[in-house]
Amino acid sequence: MSDHPQILQHNGTSLRSEDSKRNAASALALSGSASYQAEARQEIFSPIAIPCFTRPPMNELLESRAAPRSAKSASFDRSSLAARRAAATDSWRRGDVEIRQVDSNRMVNEFVRLPRRLYRDDPAWVMPLERDQREMLDPHRHPFYRHGSAAAWLAFRDGNAVGRILVSDDPRYNEQQGENLGCFGMFECIDDVRVAHELFAAAAGWLANRGRTRIRGPVDFSINYPLGLLVEGFRAPPRIMMNHNPPYYAALLESWGLLKAKDLYAWWFDGESPSLDRWQQRVERLAKRGGITVRPIRMKDFDAEMARCQQVYNRMMSDHWGFVKMTPDEFAHMAATMRPMVIPGLVLMAEIGGEPVGFSLTLPDWNEALEKIDGRLTRWGLPIPLAKLLYHSRRIKTGRMAVLGVDQRFRRRGVAELLILNTFRFGKHTLGYTGAELSWTLEDNTLINRTIEAVGGRRYKTYRVFERSLVEP
Repeated sequence: MSDHPQILQHNGTSLRSEDSKRNAASALALSGSASYQAEARQEIFSPIAIPCFTRPPMNELLESRAAPRSAKSASFDRSSLAARRAAATDSWRRGDVEIRQVDSNRMVNEFVRLPRRLYRDDPAWVMPLERDQREMLDPHRHPFYRHGSAAAWLAFRDGNAVGRILVSDDPRYNEQQGENLGCFGMFECIDDVRVAHELFAAAAGWLANRGRTRIRGPVDFSINYPLGLLVEGFRAPPRIMMNHNPPYYAALLESWGLLKAKDLYAWWFDGESPSLDRWQQRVERLAKRGGITVRPIRMKDFDAEMARCQQVYNRMMSDHWGFVKMTPDEFAHMAATMRPMVIPGLVLMAEIGGEPVGFSLTLPDWNEALEKIDGRLTRWGLPIPLAKLLYHSRRIKTGRMAVLGVDQRFRRRGVAELLILNTFRFGKHTLGYTGAELSWTLEDNTLINRTIEAVGGRRYKTYRVFERSLVEP
């Protein structure tokens, strides 16, 4: 296709060589020498355990709302625990459940490593990088904390961690959407209703003390980050930056009164789907008629290209459920995180007359490599897992289209179809991919869902976002 000769002129052999170099650089960038040295230190040093602070009953938490604190508050501020230091009266057969706020390196380690025990018998699960999980909890490193606040909690029974939750408050979202809610995310729990209820109550109390009247989740900060509880499609492994959980989680959330707010769909494209080839000529005709050109991003001009993507992203998401504009710091942080994983032919810009009107971002599914290292970049102080990550990164055979967006002024012109088809054609014929996920889309986004189905996508997973009021009737 003459619109983007850079895509079609890649030689398979030379590209594979370039991929090897790129994957090597990607793995090294993902590691960060300072990061894995710090990780090694955290495995050696453990601060003393902090005292356990338990919460009063739910009605007391909800009735004791105070004025919201400054958004500059530290994520793990001990002062927020003052209202929850009363002794809990509930106890049950397997011992008392204690709720502790995460405010030390030792607690962060417990929080990050809990899923490893919960999912040890789940063959589909992939342990995320511990480094990335820690960053989500660190107000000094993650840009969300420059305008929002968050706190993390752990549930213990008989001295063992049995659940966790992150709760966040984003004033920008509430201002832009005219709402008054906070979010919970990073939820993990054993199959125990009372443990789950203690975690939700701690999150609800923290939000109520800040004047929020609703809670939504699972949402890690905002819909610009991982979100949704898996309710269909448990056997397939999670793709990069997507959630995974056991089937019983939905029942735990519903038992606390959380109700469905929205479903999100994940789609699968097989490398052998005949619809892709059948649609190619039709879409190319539409593109030619509309003056649409599609090109890969220019890596030498990466920052400027990302600025163009941000403009399109904000315009295309302006009428999207739950959307809040990313701050420049957040977008820059996300771009820097993804840059080591980017293959130019998988990140495409659609233009009309030189103006960007749409773009798609597809990443190699690094979870194929990450599942080999169990979330760690070091072991015994040595970068042994990093070497394994580098080795397996060269053998990735699937991808994930994480962003597919078209400026609302230029929809129904074949832009989305063209981005999908060119991405999967490049992945199949140039990279040798055998399949790819497109995720996520809203259940009521009929236009894009029909488009995806028309070009061969098969809905194979459903994620759900829940919500409930914090104001008791």
